[in-house]
Amino acid sequence: MKVYEYTAPDFEQKQFREAPDAKFEGAPFDGVAPVNFHAMSIFPEYFKVNGEWLLAEESRMDCVPVLKDGKVEVLEFRNLKKGDPVAVGRTENCEDGIFVYPHGFTGGEAEQRDTFAFRTSRTRETAFSVDYDELYEILRYEKDHGKIVWVMGPAFSFDHDARKAFAGIINKGYVHALLAGNALATHDLEGAYLKTALGQNIYTQESVHNGHYNHLETINRVRYHGSIRDFLEKENLTDGIMYACEKNNVPYVLGGSIRDDGPLPEVYGDVYEAQDRMRDEVRSATTVICMATMLHSIAVGNMTPSYRVLEDGTIRPVHFYCVDISEFTINKLADRGSLSAKGIVTNVQDFIVHLSKALGAWDADEETESEKLR
Repeated sequence: MKVYEYTAPDFEQKQFREAPDAKFEGAPFDGVAPVNFHAMSIFPEYFKVNGEWLLAEESRMDCVPVLKDGKVEVLEFRNLKKGDPVAVGRTENCEDGIFVYPHGFTGGEAEQRDTFAFRTSRTRETAFSVDYDELYEILRYEKDHGKIVWVMGPAFSFDHDARKAFAGIINKGYVHALLAGNALATHDLEGAYLKTALGQNIYTQESVHNGHYNHLETINRVRYHGSIRDFLEKENLTDGIMYACEKNNVPYVLGGSIRDDGPLPEVYGDVYEAQDRMRDEVRSATTVICMATMLHSIAVGNMTPSYRVLEDGTIRPVHFYCVDISEFTINKLADRGSLSAKGIVTNVQDFIVHLSKALGAWDADEETESEKLR
């Protein structure tokens, strides 16, 4: 895999040597930052403390830096406590003892590009062949050397092959955490239980009689058993995405929505608790792949910095992909500040099947779909 080496700022330069120490002011109340607070970006940011430049090691966009025990921690506003020393200052080039550094993985300098060039945005006309090749390489490396977090919408649960493909990717060890909503889990379990998703056969896409009951029947049965794991075990179900997660002990976070049915027992109904659990997985992620879910993609994009500090102190990039058939979703993610996200515009069900086969996760010996579902 291509090695992205991090080039730290040259703190011997005049702008760093002559910069003042960053100022920290106490939070006036719980959950309230002081006036002129500094808000974090997705990029590495350094703060001068007692003449030494400190990197905020676990960052998150739109949160505030707090000095604790000689380190710069990054907290959501809601997690601030009265008196917490919050960095203040709105400049980013040492004027306030704060330095925002977007070019650490490009040799310390901005990449040189032509001022005028065609097709620089990523659209349905973009050729993504190189992106696929790069992603295969990244995933093969990250499987054993990083943490791969997948963020998924329910589209995968509507199709037999997409369920099979992603379950195979989980079984092969390419999934270290899954973030989704009630819908993905519900319809995937419906597929395992009744071979439908929202009442349509997951292979033929034909609606079955009274199929609109099927997802409710599934949720109700899961709630009867008390958990997804017990539902799968007691009903002797052995296929699909949620089964593969349970079988391989892959953690998943299901964030609730105001429109959820049921929901499933594992769904977090408190949005801030869901956010905290999602960040628990994201804070150690080295690759994030968001697929077919605009709101979850933006949410995870907002809490994912462009870099990660490893246990040995190495600073490495976080690879972030957004895969969606809608250009709007990919553009909106960038508009919300996730500037390092790479977009692939395609049908996600086809994407995941293609990816599964390229990674050797597609079970070619499985009985044919028609035999399995007739």
